[in-house]
Amino acid sequence: MARHVRFVLVLLIAPLLVPFAPASGAPVLFDPDADVDYQLSGGYDVAAGIVVRDRTDEPAPGAYNLCYVNAFQTQPGALSWWRREHPGLLLRERGRLVRDPGWPDEALLDTRTAAKRTRIAAVLDRWVAGCARDGFDAVEPDNLDSFTRSEGLLRRRQNLALATLVVRAGHRHGLAVAQKNLAELPAATARAVGFDLAVAEDCQVYDECGRYRAAYGRAVLEVEYADDGRAAFREACALRGPVWPIVLRDRDLRLPDQKGYRRDAC
Repeated sequence: MARHVRFVLVLLIAPLLVPFAPASGAPVLFDPDADVDYQLSGGYDVAAGIVVRDRTDEPAPGAYNLCYVNAFQTQPGALSWWRREHPGLLLRERGRLVRDPGWPDEALLDTRTAAKRTRIAAVLDRWVAGCARDGFDAVEPDNLDSFTRSEGLLRRRQNLALATLVVRAGHRHGLAVAQKNLAELPAATARAVGFDLAVAEDCQVYDECGRYRAAYGRAVLEVEYADDGRAAFREACALRGPVWPIVLRDRDLRLPDQKGYRRDAC
């Protein structure tokens, strides 16, 4: 579905929107009328003005680019690096690594103490600096809600403290920083942390989109997934297509030449 033209509907809903206007000197945000694509498994050409890619990938030419960073858990395939370089920053329970049950390749990072958060933030700062050098416009630090999968070892305030350090790093390198996950975070808290925008996965399915709008106005990128069926995507487009960019993707974020690839936008 091509991004549709907005006429009377925009005029009707515009007074209800609370556009997120960054403070003077803050990083530039995306055009909310542009298409978005979510390309974490590898970059490919697409007619989208906003593209999200992994930090190890190159930004898309001519687009507003977000750099994905797994900030609170290890990226699949990277656990051996963390074990070798920073074993003390991995969360353990009685010597056993605590893993994300939905993504067992991802072990949680230990945010319990200020000292550990500082050390994690130093790693993330290098990655964020790399995003800036490569030409990205914003960073998406994933798994803010890892404490919910920590078997009670982590607390929300600890992850928010690390998030604040990541936001500072992003801003220091000239990048906007997105809230990812934890839709229930109060808007005032999100602003206190310093997030500039949000990447909202499945917010139509879980009835969370209004929470992101309260915090960020139109500065939200919505990603719905094909395995939830097309009904949620159609409803999202009808409700918020004129408000912010929405993309439908396959859950595994396959490349266009791979079986099971799905993409649509509104």
